[in-house]
Amino acid sequence: MFSFFRKKAAPATPPAAAPAPATPTPVEANAPAPVAAPVPAPAPAAEVPRASWFSRLKQGLSRTGSSISQVFTGTKIDDALYEELESALLMADTGVKATEHLLADLKQRVKASKATEPSQVKALLIDAVTELLAPLEKSLVVGEHAPTVIMVVGVNGAGKTTSIGKLTRHMAEGGAKVLLAAADTFRAAAREQLGVWADRNQVEIVSQEGGDPAAVTFDAVNAGKARGCDVVLADTAGRLPTQLHLMEELKKIRRVITKADATAPHEVLLVVDGNTGQNALAQVKSFDDALTLTGLIVTKLDGTAKGGVLAAIALWARERALGRVPVYFIGVGEKLEDLQTFSAREFAKALLD
Repeated sequence: MFSFFRKKAAPATPPAAAPAPATPTPVEANAPAPVAAPVPAPAPAAEVPRASWFSRLKQGLSRTGSSISQVFTGTKIDDALYEELESALLMADTGVKATEHLLADLKQRVKASKATEPSQVKALLIDAVTELLAPLEKSLVVGEHAPTVIMVVGVNGAGKTTSIGKLTRHMAEGGAKVLLAAADTFRAAAREQLGVWADRNQVEIVSQEGGDPAAVTFDAVNAGKARGCDVVLADTAGRLPTQLHLMEELKKIRRVITKADATAPHEVLLVVDGNTGQNALAQVKSFDDALTLTGLIVTKLDGTAKGGVLAAIALWARERALGRVPVYFIGVGEKLEDLQTFSAREFAKALLD
């Protein structure tokens, strides 16, 4: 579980001392609470051991992992093993380029380590996948701006609004003052769903039935500044990359946010459904072209045979020299604790070990 903490309060003595300068606070897994006494720690009831969540991730990726693990049940390291592994990786939606990259890397590792057992090859593959995914591992930072404006996008059904609700809950429990912007104004269910999360988390929401999405977001950013909020989270309507006129609306929202705050949006996060395989990569490419993404949230990794798509996303980002599209969080279910920070090593082990 990640934790968010507000800026430290000014020291009680001496009376004339200036408040400590604000510093960005990374959102990290199992981050310990700062020592500052005025800052309340998140409620213990919300804490769930990371190991328990890792078990759920491993179970969720078992369909992918079992097909790959079967490759290493033989007794020889030969061309047949690599051919079977290639097929298994492609079936896991790793993609042709990422599969070729991993196989070439793996063969070099096998040669360098002088491995003689298939089980050793499996361990080396975990290392290769970890190295490929490592650039995607990065902490979401809030606190550099007041408020930090986060625009969240994605196609319908990816779990966008639910992910926003979970992020809101974690941040609010960590002491952040969060304001939600219901910028999906044409779907009543979306506003109602976000409203439920606002009530549940006891945070404020800016909403307008049938209004212009960009105008709602503009009002929310200004309200966040006026009310001293730490974070403004904007929920936008689901968009398919092929719906060009709707993608233009998202571009408009982004432009209007900048009019409210010249430095915003500070984060543009895309929520993708991990079950969609290579289609997830297509979404990342399209939304990045339109909006310049800063991070991803990958959801629904609780029963997929397509977990290898993260390798494809990592290779795409590497080829384009994009260090700005990390996977901030991955989700394995509907519960609050099912959304956790991304770890390359954990993911590789859950996928293959």
